[in-house]
Amino acid sequence: MTTETAVTHAATPIQSRASATQAEKPDTPQWHNIKAPDARTTRTASVSVPAGRRELAAFLRNPNALFGLVFLSLMVLVALIAPIAFPGDPLGMVGKPFLWPGQDAAFPLGTDSMGRNVLAGLFHGARISLFVGLTATALGLGVGITVGSLAGYFGGWVDDVLVRIIEIFQTLPNFVLLVVLVAIAQPSATTVSVAIAIVSWPMVARLTRAEFRAIREKDYVVAARSLGFRHPRIIFKEILPNALPPLIVTASVMVATAILMESALSFMGLGDPNVVSWGSMIGNGRELIRTAWYLTFLPGLAIVFTVLALNLIGDGLNDALNPRFSEERS
Repeated sequence: MTTETAVTHAATPIQSRASATQAEKPDTPQWHNIKAPDARTTRTASVSVPAGRRELAAFLRNPNALFGLVFLSLMVLVALIAPIAFPGDPLGMVGKPFLWPGQDAAFPLGTDSMGRNVLAGLFHGARISLFVGLTATALGLGVGITVGSLAGYFGGWVDDVLVRIIEIFQTLPNFVLLVVLVAIAQPSATTVSVAIAIVSWPMVARLTRAEFRAIREKDYVVAARSLGFRHPRIIFKEILPNALPPLIVTASVMVATAILMESALSFMGLGDPNVVSWGSMIGNGRELIRTAWYLTFLPGLAIVFTVLALNLIGDGLNDALNPRFSEERS
């Protein structure tokens, strides 16, 4: 009994010192090895914004891209209201020849050598130029993404065969091949669109192949394979969405290039003779450039600003979707 009492008395100072030490400790534990801030003290401003909204906000903050978007929207609106604003045939002779801009209120931008309304030609020409640009780009993207994704994903002999096909098309001069294709077929807006797509898809295929080769060994793709997902699902749901940013930027440049190619073909007389386009207007007025320069200047100005708008949109998309710029903004 005496021994137990002594042990109790001896332990009492130790327990009292431990209690005092615990009382001196703060309520919140100090973990020095953890660098993350406490959730209760984190500011709302530090919460990350979703990637899509952040990239859209970065695109809209770019004044050049915003100007390009506004002007392109204006051209789309002009193309849509062309049949309403000028319901007649834009190739019809409706006034006196060689009316200068501002000379007659009925023809604000004047008439050409055959008395056709220049403003009506610009409105209807926007329809053809944008139709050819968008259609050729859609076809080129479809073929290029399909070929490039198969080559980049499977590799091996599939990659070798498809790369050789791409190289065959790239060894031929694009515009020469385009002229040959349009000259063989009957000139029409659809034929021109298909011909431009044929000469433009190899660039998309190479870009898609490079993106797929870089992404196919990522951890989430390997995990999808290990889970037994089929190849189409891995290609279209795992890899392709992550390869889209550079393709989106390329698409805007392809539309501008297609508009320039269509204008060049129409200027050479290889466009659709039954419709009016900006290139055909320039071609018809090139012999009168000294006496009626507005006949080539006005459609040329429309081409310049439309292509400039598309290039500005492409630059804005590149700045918004490029991972390097995204890291700098965050």
